[in-house]
Amino acid sequence: MQPTKRRKPKITIGKTDHARLSSLAESALERLPETAEELLSELDRAHVAADRSVPGNVVRMGSQVTFKPDTGDHRTVTLVFPGDADISTGKVSILTPIGTALLGLSSGQAMTWTSRDGRAHELVVLDVSPPEEGASSEPAASTLQTSAGR
Repeated sequence: MQPTKRRKPKITIGKTDHARLSSLAESALERLPETAEELLSELDRAHVAADRSVPGNVVRMGSQVTFKPDTGDHRTVTLVFPGDADISTGKVSILTPIGTALLGLSSGQAMTWTSRDGRAHELVVLDVSPPEEGASSEPAASTLQTSAGR
């Protein structure tokens, strides 16, 4: 059963993440046009807030997110920059359709997203843990070089 098309939920993104992700998306336009365009679209519609004003239950870079996809059991992942992505350890790149869909959502929100094979899916955010204190949400130095090959 295909998810019904619904209005996208309101999202909030911190000023620093917004600036870093805008640069990342712009630099990825030639290599990953669909994903970069979707990320830019999400950034355009987001409410941009001061970093300290972003609530702890909002998905941002470095957040650990538990969500339930329409494809099965709940999953817990950490949203990261491309150079830090490692699906085997639950680290999902922002430059993936599901990573982009999670950005800015808060606990209880649902989002429809399109997978790389063109199918529509829906996920519901169950829980969000903010980035660990002292953990950097800085992109890895190799992010842009690493994402170039993906």
